[in-house]
Amino acid sequence: MKAFKYSDICLIPNYSEVHSRVDCDPSINLFGKKFLLPIIPANMKSVIDMHTCEWMSSHGFFYIMHRFDRDLAEDVANSQDWDNISFSVGVKMQDKMAIQEINKRGHRVDYLTIDIAHGYCARMKTMIKWIKNYLPNTKIIAGNVATPCAVRELANCGADIVKVGIGQGSPCTTKDKTGFTMPMFSCVKLCSNVTLDNGNVVPIIADGGIACNGDIAKALVAGATMVMAGGLFASCTDSPALTTTINGVIHKAYFGSASAENKGHNKHIEGKLTNINCNNMSYGEKLSEITQDLQSSISYAGGLNLSSLKTVEYYEQI
Repeated sequence: MKAFKYSDICLIPNYSEVHSRVDCDPSINLFGKKFLLPIIPANMKSVIDMHTCEWMSSHGFFYIMHRFDRDLAEDVANSQDWDNISFSVGVKMQDKMAIQEINKRGHRVDYLTIDIAHGYCARMKTMIKWIKNYLPNTKIIAGNVATPCAVRELANCGADIVKVGIGQGSPCTTKDKTGFTMPMFSCVKLCSNVTLDNGNVVPIIADGGIACNGDIAKALVAGATMVMAGGLFASCTDSPALTTTINGVIHKAYFGSASAENKGHNKHIEGKLTNINCNNMSYGEKLSEITQDLQSSISYAGGLNLSSLKTVEYYEQI
């Protein structure tokens, strides 16, 4: 079986009657709530922090706060009544205790992402059931996985959205150190049409391999509901990534969740630090650029909103 990366794919334009690309709407409705874009900054320490989360919530964008170096139950988002509260959690006992504490305090959490490297496992299923028991009104995002059977099993267990992608992010070394991975376009395509017994299709988040804004459109064409990107946002001037100057050029220190920089030790490392060029844009400016580029993608697809991307045909460059 041949598997394809986003760079292997060329999208084919359709006839359009759109007067102007500014008329195209790249927003998404997720469980009855509108978000301005289908893009999510990766829930990683060098990509997002609480300040950025608050800004994104107040400006109508979806986000997922990372799970590192913070007490999940100590929730400033509730005290400030953020419009959208979306955090990450692991599968350890301390994570379970944090869920119980949130329940005890009566805090609101709109979305919880169970964030582990290999999501197709028993501990993931146990954590999904734990959250469903203590926070029944919270939507659960579970990942990461890379097969349709994994998507189906996690959804049947109670996950509302499944995050797909193994070893395809640029700071991730899983594919090199373990041999396990799946090129993202094919991964998303395979995982995007999982239908449950009730007839519902499982929503998925494509996580990894986004090298440019056009890859977001390709992920949506492959069937993703939303798309997660790390480097696009870590390279922003106001990202939490450390800023350095190398040979007179401003760089941002971008590292993965399984890197030594994130873990603080050298055991079971499957990530690396990469100094990437700063894009000289703020988060807001980058999101504005993505908005404009997705509007153009929709116009090339021949429609007025993101649904038009679901019927776009494409060439595979072999």
